[in-house]
Amino acid sequence: MPELPEVETVRRGLVPAFEGALIEKVTLFRPDLRFPFPNEFPARLEGQRVDRLARRGKYIIADLTGGEHLIMHLGMSGRFTVLGQGTPGHYAHQVAGDQHVHAHFQTHTADGGRADVHYADPRRFGFMDLVPQGALETCRHFAGMGPEPLSDDFHPEGLAEALRGKRSPIKSALLDQKVVAGLGNIYVCEALFRARISPRRLAANVGLKRCRTLVPIIKAVLMEAVVAGGSSLRDYAAADGSMGMFQHHFDVYGREGEPCMACGGPVSRLVQSGRSTFFCGHCQR
Repeated sequence: MPELPEVETVRRGLVPAFEGALIEKVTLFRPDLRFPFPNEFPARLEGQRVDRLARRGKYIIADLTGGEHLIMHLGMSGRFTVLGQGTPGHYAHQVAGDQHVHAHFQTHTADGGRADVHYADPRRFGFMDLVPQGALETCRHFAGMGPEPLSDDFHPEGLAEALRGKRSPIKSALLDQKVVAGLGNIYVCEALFRARISPRRLAANVGLKRCRTLVPIIKAVLMEAVVAGGSSLRDYAAADGSMGMFQHHFDVYGREGEPCMACGGPVSRLVQSGRSTFFCGHCQR
């Protein structure tokens, strides 16, 4: 599943096509993705202008002039394709041939014929929703969600408090979107390695001192990944169709048995909460 850096890269690639544009026409090629599209979905979007394209955790949010927010989640394989003269690029799946096979949602934005934007999702784990203004932070998608890790709201004292009393491993705790928003398996593994914290350490035993090391490292890893255009392991592609590049800078993720970048010992793998965790047993305590 795309994590914060990949979703932020998608958001930035969609800004030229969406932000400030008038949604002239919406076409659905099926009635649902992971969930059914909202009632009267095309009619509620058509004629609306996108004031702002934002991100919350792993979600993209379009603020509409009509008083609703369009919430978009990529799921496992969701990709946007931007087509039209002057657009910044595209997200594969290419729509050559039968564009209706995986293209489930399409918009045409006006203002000089900006672009057609397709959304394709072969596995259909993504979804779209509409919520009214004033209900964004209390809706089912965001209620109880933790702070944005790249914001000032994410700080060592707050993280230490969120981890207080938690008996789960720190790796699992950081994947909890109520602790911090947007983190996923890749970037938690990388951040814990840089912070020299074992993924098996109980969250309650991390403490404020380690949080003062961990928080800035999480921010740094995420920012480096955003600059690199995210990580391309399976379906993800960057705004110009190229792959993200951060996977070439992994210290531990996906490197089981390879030498640790710091000590030369083998990188280990274990399974936590159904996810593979990569770490160095010598460096991380």
